Amino acid sequence: MTIPPDDRGFTLGDGLFETVLASRGELVGLGAHLDRLTAGCAVLGLPAPDRAKAGRLMRRALEDAGLAEARAAVRLTLTAGSGGRGLDRPPQPAPRMAATAAAAPRPEAPARLITATVRRNDQSPAARLKSLAYLDNVLARAEARAAAADEALMLNTRGELACAAAANLFWIEGGTVFTPALDCGVLPGITRGRVIEAARSLGLAVAEVAERPDSLRSAEAIFLTNSLIGLRGVARMDDRGLEPSRLTEALVASTDKL
Repeated sequence: MTIPPDDRGFTLGDGLFETVLASRGELVGLGAHLDRLTAGCAVLGLPAPDRAKAGRLMRRALEDAGLAEARAAVRLTLTAGSGGRGLDRPPQPAPRMAATAAAAPRPEAPARLITATVRRNDQSPAARLKSLAYLDNVLARAEARAAAADEALMLNTRGELACAAAANLFWIEGGTVFTPALDCGVLPGITRGRVIEAARSLGLAVAEVAERPDSLRSAEAIFLTNSLIGLRGVARMDDRGLEPSRLTEALVASTDKL
């Protein structure tokens, strides 16, 4: 597919994306991803995506990449289409969709996490969307890599815990599972929702909170979630090491069953 130079996704980051795990040809949780994409389009004032076309594009991307039987990441990108010069969209936007696929082995080791200086703009509607404008996340991840870490913890403009550059954040303390509330500038992650459901099924209390980074100092376990990594424990948070957690392992097993 050729993207024209006046495509608004290319020129302005005007659009959305979803990254779906493919396992042996199955697009895991595709319905939930397309539901989120549809909700994002409503926020942006774009027509709802053609769900059947989206599925066809994603499956074709898997086949074209020779990954139909592999563990793969399939990215569906939806742009606002062509729009000429300036910020204003045409009266009737014609969104453009494309899909790509790449191998996505599951991380074997727990993550090393550092607190990034780049902040999450909790006041922006885009903070709760999979927007094409991901530069803050790119810069935060680069900061983590420069510090020999795997991921970056992002705070919001109020200095509260928000998320990682490409994952939702959780921690456990006193038998309660904590995660930043959505109004902290948090993406409503598909796996985030599954982990909350799994925790409750195990009889654990779940709290969606607005907390400062000091809250992590007393955490018994910290972990990250997204559709590709599933649930990944954190072995080091800045200068603090963490031991493996029995509750984290139980959540992995329970989440995988949902």
